[in-house]
Amino acid sequence: MTTAFFLPDGDHFVPTPFARGPWGHTISGNYVGGLLGHVIEAAAGDPELQPARLTVDLFRPAALTPVRVDTTVARDGRRLRLVDANMHQNGKVVARASALFLRRGEQPEGDVWTSSTEMPPPPPLPERVPEDLAMLVWIFGKDSGSPGPDSNLSAWQHVGPKHIWVRDLLPLVADAPMTPFTRAAMVGDMASSVTHYGTAGLGFINADYTLTLSRLPEGPYLGLNALTHCSDAGVATGTATVVDQHGPIGSATATALANPGFSPPRP
Repeated sequence: MTTAFFLPDGDHFVPTPFARGPWGHTISGNYVGGLLGHVIEAAAGDPELQPARLTVDLFRPAALTPVRVDTTVARDGRRLRLVDANMHQNGKVVARASALFLRRGEQPEGDVWTSSTEMPPPPPLPERVPEDLAMLVWIFGKDSGSPGPDSNLSAWQHVGPKHIWVRDLLPLVADAPMTPFTRAAMVGDMASSVTHYGTAGLGFINADYTLTLSRLPEGPYLGLNALTHCSDAGVATGTATVVDQHGPIGSATATALANPGFSPPRP
C-alpha cells in the first residue's frame, strides 16, 4: 500500500489515491495547499524564520495527475522573506501560493486583549484505525457529544458552534518528514467547511484560504474553532481560530463561492 499523498518523481509530485478530494476525481484542496507549503518551506531555508502567513489560491481543479511546483523568493530582507509558488499541471498553473516568513525575536512586555477560544479537548485515538484512512477527523457540532473519527459533516448542519480536530496518519510526500508547517498548511483549507456549513449543508466551494501562524504547532493534533461567517449574493468569507493541544496559534480565513445543489460524492 502507498503510504503518502504524493510520490516524488524528479521535479514532479505524483498524487496517490489518498490525495483525492471529496468533490470528484481531483486533488483535495488541503493537499494542494499542503504541497505548496511543503515546497515553499524548503525554499525558505532558514529555521529561524517563522512561517507567519500562507495564502493559497485554488483557481483550477487539480486532476489526479503529476504536478510541478516552482518557487521564487520575491523579497529577502534582514527580518522577513517572501516566497511565491506556482503549481503546474499539463502546462497550466492550477494553484498558487505566497508565504511570509518573519524572523523570531524578543517578545514585547505587557498583555494584549484577544477573544476567547473554546474547544473540546483533543480526542483519544481509536483502538483500531482502518488501514484505508489517511487522516483522523473529529467533527464537533450540535449535540455531537464525543464523536469518533469520521468525515460525516452532518453535525455541523445547524446554526451554532462548530469545531474540528485533525490528526494526520500519512506523510504528505513519501520519504519526506511531515513538518509542523506542512500540517498547518493542510488544515488551513478546512476553514472553509467549518465556517461555511449551514442548516442546508455546505453550499459554498472554496476559492482560496489564508493561514496565519504566531508559532508552529506542537503535537500531532490540529484544530479549528469557527468564529465568523459572512455571505451575500453567493460570496462568502469565514474565519476560524487555529489551535494545537496547547492553545490558539493563529487563524485561517476562507473565501468561497456559492455552488447550489453541489454535494460531495459518497466514497
